[in-house]
Amino acid sequence: MQYRKDRYGNDISVLGYGCMRFTQGITGVDLDKAEKEIMAAYEAGVNYYDTAYIYPGSEAALGEILERNQIREKVLIATKLPHYMLKKPESMEEFFSEELRRLRTDYVDYYLMHMLTNVTTWERLKGMGILEWLDQKKKSGAIKQVGFSYHGNSDDFIALLDAYDWDFCQIQYNYLDVHSQAGVTGLKRAAEKGIPVIIMEPLRGGRLVNNLPAAALELFEKFEIKRSPAQWAFRWLWNQPEVTCVLSGMNSLEMVKENTASAEESRVGEFGEKEEKLLADVVAAINAKMKVGCTGCRYCMPCPKNVDIPGAFAAYNRRFTDGYFRGMQDYFMCTAVRKDSTGASNCVGCGKCEQHCPQGIAIRDELKNVKKTFENPIYKIAKKVTGHIMKY
Repeated sequence: MQYRKDRYGNDISVLGYGCMRFTQGITGVDLDKAEKEIMAAYEAGVNYYDTAYIYPGSEAALGEILERNQIREKVLIATKLPHYMLKKPESMEEFFSEELRRLRTDYVDYYLMHMLTNVTTWERLKGMGILEWLDQKKKSGAIKQVGFSYHGNSDDFIALLDAYDWDFCQIQYNYLDVHSQAGVTGLKRAAEKGIPVIIMEPLRGGRLVNNLPAAALELFEKFEIKRSPAQWAFRWLWNQPEVTCVLSGMNSLEMVKENTASAEESRVGEFGEKEEKLLADVVAAINAKMKVGCTGCRYCMPCPKNVDIPGAFAAYNRRFTDGYFRGMQDYFMCTAVRKDSTGASNCVGCGKCEQHCPQGIAIRDELKNVKKTFENPIYKIAKKVTGHIMKY
């Protein structure tokens, strides 16, 4: 296993274990199966294990497995504060204490603000006393390092990077999402500030393995270097020195074996022009069904009415490449899970965005299509509920 350094010089395995997708049995997590998979990863050198308060049964399962095998002190646990569930300042301590009980430990190595969306949300948490609470926890050793996980656009991500002295951060990033969400812009900005970056969704929820079009699979098969689609996706990430650790929700021994082998072999700088062209061609094959030719350059931003134009188009395109549910999931995350909505319905048709679009996209017309596709009654109800929660 290879390792990269965190902000304080500690070794983090380049492959991390994402504990959201443990196999579920009749009564909850299939603990025996999860234990075999976690221990196989541990024996191969994986030392970073990522879970969260809201992952069903995940924290408790991880805690029991680590205790059973007496390896708590030999691994790094990352878990998350569900800040969107906070009703009062005291809730921070209540949630954290429950997480420690589940994890069967008295400290957390890496503690994230889960799905932090923008500076406004962070300011709300500051008003609840989060800074004082985190400072106390770090001084006592109950929390070693503080970070945040993020789903949103690169502008908000960069603003968040400057809003606190973060120890690390976690973003969605893969060869299909170079210009979506935080993207390569956010990755490089974090690296410039010396903030380690943990990568989630390296396979786009399995999209880059299980649902590739035939044309993309053919490109991989014909290439001179023979690798699985998953290996290509992981090695593209590890090729970048700004990437600290890549999470994988491994739920089979075969997956553990393949991913740990790739983590052992991969090196920074191993990709040349031919490898980069291959993945560019694969992306083109995947995006053949795209409806809007948005590259995520963000020249159209900021929108005077706060529409997340690139985020809306990325979700709209995903509806046609990955299915309606995936598209709606992305759209909801980038427009509704925040205090101030950034949805397509905010558009008033001023046209300022179209003056700056290098692709010549009819942005106003396409935003109408986005609104028609996603902003149905269910979306509106969920958005209203989320907006109410974000106020507290």
